[in-house]
Order: sequence, then structure tokens, then C-alpha cells
Amino acid sequence: MIKNSNTGKGCACCHSKGLQAGALPPMDRRIFLQGTGALASAGLATGSAAGARSEVAETKAPNALFRQTLKVQPVLSYRIPQRREATSWREWGGIQSEEAAAAEKERIARDLAQVASQADFPLEIRTLEAVQTVEQAAPLTRKDHDVMILFGAGGNVKLLEALTDPGKWNLMFLRHQSGPVYLWYEIAHPRYLRKTVDEYGQPGMSPQDVVVDKVEELTLRLRGLYGLKNSLGKKIVAVGGASGWGQGGRQAPDISRNLWRMELADFPYPELEACLKSAKKDSALAQRCRQEAEAYLGAAGVELKTGRDFFVNSFLLCHVFREIMAEAGTDAITINSCMGTIMPMSETTACMPLSLLNDEGYLAFCESDFVVIPSGVLLHYISGKPVFLNDPTYPHHRLVTLAHCTAPRKMDGKNLEPVKILTHFESDYGAAPKVEMKIGAQCTNLIPDFACKKWSGFLGTIVANPFMDICRSQIDVRIEGDQERLLQEMKGFHWMMSYGDYLKETGYALQKIGVDFLDLTTSA
Repeated sequence: MIKNSNTGKGCACCHSKGLQAGALPPMDRRIFLQGTGALASAGLATGSAAGARSEVAETKAPNALFRQTLKVQPVLSYRIPQRREATSWREWGGIQSEEAAAAEKERIARDLAQVASQADFPLEIRTLEAVQTVEQAAPLTRKDHDVMILFGAGGNVKLLEALTDPGKWNLMFLRHQSGPVYLWYEIAHPRYLRKTVDEYGQPGMSPQDVVVDKVEELTLRLRGLYGLKNSLGKKIVAVGGASGWGQGGRQAPDISRNLWRMELADFPYPELEACLKSAKKDSALAQRCRQEAEAYLGAAGVELKTGRDFFVNSFLLCHVFREIMAEAGTDAITINSCMGTIMPMSETTACMPLSLLNDEGYLAFCESDFVVIPSGVLLHYISGKPVFLNDPTYPHHRLVTLAHCTAPRKMDGKNLEPVKILTHFESDYGAAPKVEMKIGAQCTNLIPDFACKKWSGFLGTIVANPFMDICRSQIDVRIEGDQERLLQEMKGFHWMMSYGDYLKETGYALQKIGVDFLDLTTSA
């Protein structure tokens, strides 16, 4: 049975009937837009929003992947001044009339449409609200949004404070050159963030939350917050229990539970063995797994270099893992003691099933190392792609080798890389993929520390797929950053990698939970 290590509750699990391999919906992220008023007036067809919602509904299934939409509430703050003789009567800024405010609402609608078009993750943008008084502002903070985007055209500091809920995420957008200049382009830092002193004093807003002119920087921050929303509280099945690498990782499960609020659901090995025995008795399931294995081998770019039974057994184990996750109500799993315990009972290794699951959009990690698993969950949701948990080597001459036996093939989220199916290296047993990753691909590399207080990261470029006597999937990565500082800052052990550049989103998300992030590429 699955035992929730936070609550102590259990549930029955895992019979040979259940989810079929490959039944998951596709991984594409959909954009949700709400509020047809301002958006439609900017020329954005309201039908496209409805279409996006219906398309998502059609892909939902009992075993759908778990992704939470990020809900965004945009608000324009402004004030219309009244002329008075022989005194200052208006504040800085180009929004000085209701006609100018109406034009600005149209401009904001176009900006929000651009954000929606750039977003490759589930995003729901609510109807734009416009407020001039604290009384108008107060009800907005009580709505069920995750993020408020405050367009600070004008209004006094009390208005901005009333709009800023410290219990939610907040962004501020300011205009310098992208339209009529905003009042708060002048005074957001000294008056709103610092309250006219040198120390920061605005709960719920930091300097990193303020964006000037660049709409794409709003999208970047929203992508980071989407990743964080889906990581916090994530439920992960831990077959064989939750763990952490080395002496430094002993507190990693507790850090995952407390800082990341993750729900770690223990699944004991005797229960897995019972599930496997039950599954092996199902002749129809065995036949289906063999058919799926043969179909996999028949595709382009696949070579089998291990025993066929090892490979077929991987599909049966993969089926059992899906059922365990379905029973637990999650799409994430990790395997402890995967270097030995699982092999006799499954008659293969966990390597190939984890690769298959990651290609289907699940989160599937070896070693149950909760020092690095939170970084994999976060990077997966930020990037929208499978991630590669790996063993790093010693960086030298701006080069580092990353290797493990569980790499996904669909590293770009769409296309399957070529693969050779070999034995797991250390045991020379089972089935493990040697994925030939794309030469020249840019990749994000995250280095979590044991205490989860300061992560590092750098961009890299894949330059080779060597075949050394190490874990089967192996790449040489050129370090696009400060190698000497990397050597000084390396902490923890395992690293996490994905295709693409997601350093800024990662750093922004981490500061929201009080974790520092050193970008070794930007700082080089």
C-alpha cells in the first residue's frame, strides 16, 4: 500500500487492471485567457480563448498529468487630477484624463495578449481592473488569483499598498518608453519599496518583481511562478522510501516536506513485489507489454544491445509504476535502492521505465535523492520538458561530463533522440538507455546544495556523446560560464539538466522561497 509519510494514511494499490501504456494526453501547454472586454477591444479574438479551454477539456483523462494553471489578475492604478491655480496639482505621468486611461487599458490589453502568446504553460489572465481609490482596490486582493500584475500608472502609495497582498505573488509593470510614462517609474523604489528610508519595507514585493517596458520579462517571471506553484506541495511516490545522497543529504526529505511542502508517499518494496507478481499473472497485460516493446524497437533510431526479456520486463515495470502513481493521485515517482533491490523482483532495472515515463510527461527519478529532486520538479515545470538527473564529473578546461542510466529521449519535449538499449553499467544487468543527445543543444544545469540555501547554475552546450565505462547516457557539456567559480561553488552531488535556457526563471522562483541562486553564466 501507499503510505503517506506526512499523514500516515494508507490506501490500497496496484492490480493488473488499470492504465494502459501510452494513454496519457500530449504534453503541450495551453493558454487560458479570460476577460473578453479589454482583450477583445485590443483585437484579440474571444473565440481563441474558448477554443483553448475546450481543447484542454478534450484531452483530460482519469490519468491526466497534474498541472495547475497560473491565475493572473491585472490591475491598472491611476488618478485623474483636477487643475488648481497657483499650486502643484498633477503628478508625473502620461495618464491625466479618462480618455488617456481608456487608451492605456487598450495598450495593456495588447501587452497581455503578447504575454499569452509567449506563454508555453497553462496561464489564465483575468479581466483587467482599473482602480483609483483604496476602496476600489480592497476587494481585488480577495480574489482567487495567484499573481497580481500592477500597472502603476499613478495613484498614491496607499493605493498600491492596498493592492499588494503579501500572501500572494505580485508583479509591477512600469512604462518608460513603451507608452505614456508612469508616475511609479520615478518613485517605485524610494517611496513604495523603501517607504522613504533605505531599508525595504513593502511585504509581497521586491525589486526583482518590478518590470520596466519589456513584456517578455513579465512572461519570464510568470513562467518561474508557474513552475513554483506546481512544485510547492507536489506529491511524489517514493518506492523504497525517501532519501538523500550522502551525509549531507540526510535532512533532504524533511527539507522537501517543510520548505517545498512536498508530500512524500512511501511505497514499500514488499508492496511493489506483490504488484509485480500480480501483473506477471495477467497474460493479456504481458502480451500488451511485449507488443509495446516490439513497437519501440521497430521505430527509427533504436538499437537493442541487451537481453530482449530485460527490455520487455521494463514495460511491465513501467505499467506497474503508472498504476502506483494513479492510486496515489500523482504523476511523480522516485526509486530508492535502484542499484539492487528492485532488480531481482522485476527481472530488469528501473532505468528504462524511468526513461519511458519521463518521455510521457511524468516526473520519474532514480535514487530517491531529495537533495536534487526538487530542482528536477521545478525545472520540469518551468521548461515544460523532461529533465535529466545526472552524476557530474570534475569540471576542467570548460568541459564537464554528465552521466546517468535513466535519461529521457524526448529532451526537447517533442522529438525522440536516438538511443541504444544496453545493460545498467554498474550491474551489467537489465535495460538502460544510452540516449544520443543533440550536439549543439543549449542546456540549463542546476546544482542544488545539501541545505537548500544556495543553488548554482550555468548554461552549457552539448558537444559530445562519449561511450566511456560509466553510466550509459553520457554527454560532454561545454561550460558557458565561470568555471573557476563553479569549482568553488559546487555543493551537493547530483545535478539536474534540461534543454534550453531557464536560469532566470529558476533564480526568480527560488528567491520567492528564500533560496539564493548563483547564475554562473551571467556572473562570468
